[in-house]
Amino acid sequence: MTAPAALITGGTSGIGLATAQLLHERGFQVMVTGQNPDTLAAAGRELGGDVVVLQADSRSLTDGDRVAEEVRTRFGRLTTLFLNAGISRSAPVLSVDEATYDEVFAINTKGQFFTLQKTLPLLADGASVVFTVGVGVTRGRSGGSVTAGSRGALLAMVPSLAAELAPRQIRVNAVSPGAIQTPIWAKSGASPEILSQTMESMSARIPFGRLGTAREVAEVVGFLASDGARYVTGQNIVVGGGIDL
Repeated sequence: MTAPAALITGGTSGIGLATAQLLHERGFQVMVTGQNPDTLAAAGRELGGDVVVLQADSRSLTDGDRVAEEVRTRFGRLTTLFLNAGISRSAPVLSVDEATYDEVFAINTKGQFFTLQKTLPLLADGASVVFTVGVGVTRGRSGGSVTAGSRGALLAMVPSLAAELAPRQIRVNAVSPGAIQTPIWAKSGASPEILSQTMESMSARIPFGRLGTAREVAEVVGFLASDGARYVTGQNIVVGGGIDL
């Protein structure tokens, strides 16, 4: 029997890396993509030679074709597609320029949609597609409008994609991490002092009283990738320690 196969975009750090580790532990063939040479190299060392680590820019449709061809060559088909690549840019609306807006939507929205399009012919019947969205889509945060909008567009697509792919029994869901301790915080552009204050403030508002871990989100993605979730589609699962209570 052929082992299940997963492609994880944005899989070289944080939630993507934790999910790659979890699925690999569970017997999946795994390919991860990323852009940063440093995190690519680190992921290669951490994941080991059995996991394919591929440099690719999710904004590039040419790179999307290349990733799809790598999947076809190495795995033949996919049983899980975790569309996790993304960036966060925090800025008040008056300070957002066109370049920032375009970058965020190109990576968070366009890149994930077209990765799905390019790999759809490789998805096995009954496969699982999971988008990373985030609680910021439904919970207001000052300065978060562009990032939330780019992720919210994905969430809006989920029900329609789930209906469209249902005849093939392909499940399409979203996972929405709350406040999770991952490297994306450091990439937000905020100062260390602001980041520390933000994390303390968020922890105080979370019923569990702490930030989540990347592994805790990965466990939910792992469930959605499993046969245990074969009747779950069109859903958004919040992993936030009760942040919506």
